[in-house]
Amino acid sequence: MRGWWQDLSDLVLPAQCAGCGRSRTSLCARCSAALRGAVPGRVRPRPEPPGLPVVHAAAPYRDAVRAVLLAHKERGALGLARPLGVALAGAVREGLPAREQGGGAGTVALVPVPSAPHAVRARGHDPMRRIAYAAAAELRRTGVPARVLAVLRQRRPVADQAGLDARRRLANVTGALEAAGGSAGLFREVGRIVLVDDLVTTGASLAEAARAIHVLTRSAAGSGEGGAGRERFAVDPGMAGPVMVQAAAIAASPDSFEINRN
Repeated sequence: MRGWWQDLSDLVLPAQCAGCGRSRTSLCARCSAALRGAVPGRVRPRPEPPGLPVVHAAAPYRDAVRAVLLAHKERGALGLARPLGVALAGAVREGLPAREQGGGAGTVALVPVPSAPHAVRARGHDPMRRIAYAAAAELRRTGVPARVLAVLRQRRPVADQAGLDARRRLANVTGALEAAGGSAGLFREVGRIVLVDDLVTTGASLAEAARAIHVLTRSAAGSGEGGAGRERFAVDPGMAGPVMVQAAAIAASPDSFEINRN
């Protein structure tokens, strides 16, 4: 958790860009542009985990983008939530059909991938939830109705994903998430569900989040809760009807962008 001396130093000492270290600015124009990405694009991890929805990301995870994400998440640079949210909003918007980018198809629900409770306590804040709210505000500012539905939670502990390969990451998170009880009704007025995370590497966390949302909406369809039929919330792109569950992230492994250009 940030100490009072850190908050005081933020006021007294000149700010430094979280991306490149340039003084007198918390985020310089060049690093801000790198964070937003030239054009957000679709990313596909290799190998692609089963159940992964369509994912769009704003920028490759390297250099300034990596530094800014870590500054917000691990060093408590909370002022970076807004530019990170703007970048995430760009990735969300890129994944919307043109007819929905002007807000013509109902509310977009941003569902953040949850952090482990112990990590939230250690950091003193929930980075992804904070960014999701900033992204929703940016989407609304640009005409897309959006809200945050932080309904997912960990139902069992998971190991730190760092250092695990794709297979082990998938095994580590499979079955680890669930939706809060009674949350299905929150999706009643939702036109599209977008799972959001800060970083996509193997896609295992987003695939697990999609599974948990699919269980939620399927149970709601069976019980009549929320008035949402199963077909409205198809996770599998091969299923009939429009794909209503997708995902977006601020950054993704550079290789996952390069695959799509080949």
